[in-house]
Amino acid sequence: MDSKPAHSIQNLRSMFYLVTPNETSYERVENVPDFRRETLPYFIAMFLLECFMLRRQGKNWPRINDSVNSISHAVLSTLPMLLFRSTEILTYIWIYDNLHFVDLPWDNPWTWILGMLTVDFLFYWFHRIGHETNIGWATHHVHHSSEDYNLTTAVRQSMFDHYFKMLIYSPMALFVPPSIFYVHLQFNFLYQLWIHTTVLPNFGPLEYVLNTPSHHRVHHGRNPDYVDKNYAGVLIIWDRMFNTFQEEKEEVAYGLCLRNKFWNPIKGQLYYFPLMYNKIKEYPEFVNKLFVIIKGPGWKPGYPWRFPPDRLPKVKQPIEKFDRNLKSWANIYVIFHFLLLITFYCYTLCDQLRTFQASFGLMLFILYSLYTFGALYDHNAWSYLLEFLRCLSSLLVIYLTQEHVGLGTDHVTVLNVIFAASSLGWIFLYMKNISIYM
Repeated sequence: MDSKPAHSIQNLRSMFYLVTPNETSYERVENVPDFRRETLPYFIAMFLLECFMLRRQGKNWPRINDSVNSISHAVLSTLPMLLFRSTEILTYIWIYDNLHFVDLPWDNPWTWILGMLTVDFLFYWFHRIGHETNIGWATHHVHHSSEDYNLTTAVRQSMFDHYFKMLIYSPMALFVPPSIFYVHLQFNFLYQLWIHTTVLPNFGPLEYVLNTPSHHRVHHGRNPDYVDKNYAGVLIIWDRMFNTFQEEKEEVAYGLCLRNKFWNPIKGQLYYFPLMYNKIKEYPEFVNKLFVIIKGPGWKPGYPWRFPPDRLPKVKQPIEKFDRNLKSWANIYVIFHFLLLITFYCYTLCDQLRTFQASFGLMLFILYSLYTFGALYDHNAWSYLLEFLRCLSSLLVIYLTQEHVGLGTDHVTVLNVIFAASSLGWIFLYMKNISIYM
């Protein structure tokens, strides 16, 4: 099936890898649907269902500050898509076109199965390297920085993981057609979304073969017995084979061992690199400088490759979470403006801006907006001014991009009123010394 579009039910099934080679094999990459975009409505529906199930089970709803932070990281990880296609697939196509030595038929089910197993196997090693090397952890720690565990945690991704994946997946391009790789790259990612939840129980016999919510809860734990376990994407057999499997036994404390105490997503993406650089400068010997980069997080001379589990900080009971927050009405304001930004961003991703300059300008505006939302939740002393300026700049962004994104006159008018009123609102709050912080 070279050009047949995916149907809605197929899109839903693709989130669980419940698809067949016949219906998801394509001759060219250009014909492969963007399953990640097409399954977005189902992901949103799953999140709403998860919220309902959490209440039914007597658990807390996802925290607003944490969810906004997770989705902010998701936006940051996809920002380059405003300018160009995924790095992995572009690199893969070049290697395949120039270096592949086997011509496997794209429409053969065995090629599809080989692609599925190879993507999942290489993901295991990409994921393991992301945990067990300091340079890998510098990027991948972003995904583990939430102290909650729900479907929004799944989209909390690093801006830089794409480039590490490119290196790990490159050998596949020597024998697996790009279209097959791109299909499984998406399915592997989509499968891992729904396992980020606490509402689903143990899956019985499936636990022996598949990565499940229970297995992945362990992976996100900072409990000493859970750290650096269960790296699998779809098949847990890789962890069982390479001795990195851990069953869920005790309550999971989510997040980082060295906990973040801020909400700013830009800082969350970047702060680890200066820490690693300072660690490198501590050692005069070149070999130790190199080991700081390629050995595990926290390594120092005399330590094994990975940080000794018995030296990891113990989980204190009851489990506490960093929870700096805003007043309820301020949370509503942030949610509203955050959803406006996300809607606008998704719209521009679906309908690419016509010029590089417009795309780049929008990218800068989104970066500034996400920084500002983080500053509000961090109780930054400049947050009132930052948000006031963001609202003013939104008026300029609307004016400059309305033709590129096809905004109608009515839409422009409504948005102008919203951002003008919001700008005046921040002046009022500042003049009256009204706090938005809890």
